[in-house]
Amino acid sequence: MSAGASRLGAEPGVVARWLIVGVVGLVFAIPIVSMIVFTLKEPTGGYTVDNWLGLFDPENARKYQNLFTGVVNSLVLAVVTVAIMLVFLVPTMILVQLQFPKLRRVLEFICIIPITVPAIVLVVGLAPVYSVVAQIFGSATWTLAFAYGVLVLPYAYRAIQSNLSAVDVVTLSEAARSLGAGWGTILFRIIVPNLRRGLLAASFISVAVVLGEYTLASLLNRTNLQTALVQVSKSDPYVAVIFSLLALAFAFVLLLVIGRLGAPRPRRRRAPGGQS
Repeated sequence: MSAGASRLGAEPGVVARWLIVGVVGLVFAIPIVSMIVFTLKEPTGGYTVDNWLGLFDPENARKYQNLFTGVVNSLVLAVVTVAIMLVFLVPTMILVQLQFPKLRRVLEFICIIPITVPAIVLVVGLAPVYSVVAQIFGSATWTLAFAYGVLVLPYAYRAIQSNLSAVDVVTLSEAARSLGAGWGTILFRIIVPNLRRGLLAASFISVAVVLGEYTLASLLNRTNLQTALVQVSKSDPYVAVIFSLLALAFAFVLLLVIGRLGAPRPRRRRAPGGQS
């Protein structure tokens, strides 16, 4: 191997790594710090925490009622959307991987379609569907989860498929079947634990998409976090920015939790006598 090829294949040094981390950190830190400074500024100059304390003032409860409703609706939507994704997408992907490998490309194409269709076109197509949904389930905001389940398909599929491709589920399922395990045991006790990281990543991405979605909720006249933020920003931009920061903090904490849960668990060593 030539020296040039060796240099191209070498990993970046410590200085280069810290430089990359610093640049990426600045890209994320500058807008966040600017938002924090904005929420602390007074219209007349100086800094104050009154904008933050005003969220806990009982007198402002009615003023921010729509915003709190939007937060609750978005959290409910996130839970229902993740449940829909896990119940319908994951078993389908595992079934295709085990029994119908030739349909993998077809499933991938179907799951990627939503990302290629503009949101306004999705709304036009979903509007007649939601007229039927409203008759069956009502017009509550949580019914948006059916549309969000379609919206998160491309992101959830890629996160799960990358993990699914790294696990030999065919060998695992055949070994379990030879030992007398049923399909329920194979799915929940063998395959799903091996897909933990992919499922957690797909869930996090789905939650992030739901918390940041505005177009569908706005055009279908539903109240979620983003539509409520737009309404509140017209009268109180400070509170809108504060809730945007809280949403970012929630996503960051959720990412840390998912990273913690998805990390491989250390195996306990057994003593020479067979005792752990």
